[in-house]
Amino acid sequence: MSSLELNHLDDAALSEDVHRDSFSRTQHHPTTQSLAPIDGGLQAWRVLLAAFMFEAILWGFPLSFGIFQEYYSTIPEFEGSPYITYIGSIATGLCYMGAPLMAPLVKRYAMYRRYMVVGGWLICLGSLVAGSFADEMGALIVTQGVMYGVGYLIIFYPVVSMVNEWWVARRGLSWGILLGSSGASGVAYPFIIEALLHKYGYKTTLRAMAVATVIMTGPLLPSMKGRLPASHSSSLAKTDWSFMKQPIFWLYILSTTSQSLGFYLPSLYLPSYASTAGLDSRLGAMLIALMNVSSVAGQFTYGYLSDGRIPLNMLLLSTMLVSTVVALTLWGLAKSLVTLVIFALIYGFFAYAFLAMRVRMGTAVAAEQSDTMVMFCLFSFAQGIGNVLAGPISGMLLTPYVEVHEYGYGRYKTLIVFTGAAMFTSAIFAGLAHLVPAKRNTR
Repeated sequence: MSSLELNHLDDAALSEDVHRDSFSRTQHHPTTQSLAPIDGGLQAWRVLLAAFMFEAILWGFPLSFGIFQEYYSTIPEFEGSPYITYIGSIATGLCYMGAPLMAPLVKRYAMYRRYMVVGGWLICLGSLVAGSFADEMGALIVTQGVMYGVGYLIIFYPVVSMVNEWWVARRGLSWGILLGSSGASGVAYPFIIEALLHKYGYKTTLRAMAVATVIMTGPLLPSMKGRLPASHSSSLAKTDWSFMKQPIFWLYILSTTSQSLGFYLPSLYLPSYASTAGLDSRLGAMLIALMNVSSVAGQFTYGYLSDGRIPLNMLLLSTMLVSTVVALTLWGLAKSLVTLVIFALIYGFFAYAFLAMRVRMGTAVAAEQSDTMVMFCLFSFAQGIGNVLAGPISGMLLTPYVEVHEYGYGRYKTLIVFTGAAMFTSAIFAGLAHLVPAKRNTR
């Protein structure tokens, strides 16, 4: 989940938070008068640090699943299984698909956010421990995939809501720090996981990750709390669903779904592709790390450019066209480490930049903040559908043989072509959106 997306989304709600804070301060009540200051102070930084660690530790794990996938495909228990990719795609996809459910639930039941965080945390830990006892692929899909994805989904949106209450005027700073957490974990996790797997195996690795998660995030649970008194009578704003009649909305949905079908595949298969090319397994971890670092730079850059500096549809088109070209050329023709490094850097920068603009797609269609939030959830759901489907689809596209002189080593040829085709289809829908004027809702 891109923190920069939520930064854009939350900036739009800035005036509402300021109003709530001002209202609270003017009430003659001991609770409201004792509110801690926003945008700084010990408590605000404690919440932000806790959120940073939760994002880095818990989200960094599924983002590095490509390392697990390469390992699982080489051990006798799971070698040759077409279902390995289901694990990572489900774990990440559920967080996106659950947005239309969790976002309104967190708003409606804000008084239970801390319980949600603890509950999701326990589910994530339980998934790692349960997965360490799995001897069949189906059990790993349920534990490391479904359970972990559900657990993180339950954690993420309450944490976002809490951080927003503590950081208002300096929300850009807070979300810049959170975004850096994804980059930090994305660099360290691949190497840690790769070393543990090849020395101790997946069962010990999963247990070690569970213990490390308890040690690094458990003490921070008491810090995860909101700033404003939770109302027991919160209500959701009514949504004007007329935006669904606009062609540009459906073009954005189709572009997002198409992009998501191919987007996740390089991060899943680069380690195994590097192994097929005869490279050391540690170099596969390095490629994932480089892609993660580059993705942070891409999301920052495109997020900045999308603030009215360059037309949104041109940005969407550029991300997908570049991703198409590098997938079909650099990845498909790669026979050396240098080529794979260049591909990881370029693809990470442009493909992940698409994620930073989902909120801008919403603001391009609707002017009302409540409608923008609904569309963000719908676009996230579309992203999740593609992420989940990418697992079974990619499993069917791999061929059993390897031919050194063929495009994509033969084994990955169809997979790479599918990735490029998905990105190009997304570019087509973005190009069509450029030709359709957006008609914003007016009430």
